[in-house]
Amino acid sequence: MAKNHGPSVKDDEQYEALREKGESKEKAARIANSKTQSTAEKGGKSPSYEDWTKDDLEQRAKEIGIEGRSDMNKDELIKALRNH
Repeated sequence: MAKNHGPSVKDDEQYEALREKGESKEKAARIANSKTQSTAEKGGKSPSYEDWTKDDLEQRAKEIGIEGRSDMNKDELIKALRNH
C-alpha cells in the first residue's frame, strides 16, 4: 500500500515508483500529478535538446533553476535538463 504524501501528490503509488527509480521529489510529484493522457499528447512538439544551441540550453536551465549551468558543457546541460 502506498504511503500518503499529502494533498500535493495525487497518485501516491506512481510517486513512490518514480522515487524508487531515482527520480527527484520534484519530478516524481510533477509526473504523479499530471494526467497521463494529456501528458502523452503534449510530447514531441519541441525539438530534441541536441538540436538546441548551448545558449538556449543555458537559458532553459536558468528558467528552471539549475545550479552550476554556466560551468556545464552542452552534454552536461542536456543531462541536467532531462533529469530535472
